Amino acid sequence: MSQPPPKRVPSVVNPRYTSLQRLRQLSHVLDNAIPIPGTGYRIGLDPILGLLPGAGDTVAGVLSAYIVVEAARMGIPRETLVRMVSNIVLEVVLGSVPLLGDVFDATWKANARNITLLESHVDMPQTGRKGDRLFLILLILGLAVVVIGFATFSVLMVRFLVSAISGG
Repeated sequence: MSQPPPKRVPSVVNPRYTSLQRLRQLSHVLDNAIPIPGTGYRIGLDPILGLLPGAGDTVAGVLSAYIVVEAARMGIPRETLVRMVSNIVLEVVLGSVPLLGDVFDATWKANARNITLLESHVDMPQTGRKGDRLFLILLILGLAVVVIGFATFSVLMVRFLVSAISGG
């Protein structure tokens, strides 16, 4: 008689590590997915999106903010969340400068920096506090104001330049 196949015991998957893996993939796509031929350097969609005045930086900022929101859900300390948002704000502010900002986006790689910060805290016990939700909301709202503000600024600058060049 043949024996029945052994029963597979379902492995226990830590949701924090599943989220971390998903965030690593998003960061990779945004900062390092595309190799530059002939060099060892890689860029992602973030600097490419930044080429679109206004909308590109907004989309990239929203995707970057998602990493911060997930980090907050994992119980990452406030100080680290502030550093993560600071990385994004710096990238959005300097990235909004036409052409030079796109070079900065390609080199700064805020999302990769934020994943490194997240990974340094992922094994720490969660420290959920009641004020964390309000803190996160205020932090993300502040980030949204900066991202939308600089997107608007970029669009207005492009319109001004087009108007100045066309003489209208």
